[in-house]
Amino acid sequence: MSESAVSMGEAGELMLSGVLDYRTGPALRKQGQALIKSSTVSALVLDCSGVQKSSSVGLSLLLCFMRDAQAAGKALSIRALPDDMREIAQVSELTELLAHP
Repeated sequence: MSESAVSMGEAGELMLSGVLDYRTGPALRKQGQALIKSSTVSALVLDCSGVQKSSSVGLSLLLCFMRDAQAAGKALSIRALPDDMREIAQVSELTELLAHP
């Protein structure tokens, strides 16, 4: 099983990777929230290209990160949403929400 992580990459780029499920979600939630809060840029990009597999927990993480960014007065856009997350978003009717920063 791969390591799951959220880390700050280049200016304002959050990198989400690994398997997103009930085991990894709580730690990723705390880490991502801290990274968003401590970032000095006004616009963040959440890159999901490193996500290998996701349950609905991954979608929940994205929504939490969007709320965290909004609370911090920062824009957040999502890049490279994996197919499994996109399918869950479509079923949940959240596709439009995830498409707009």
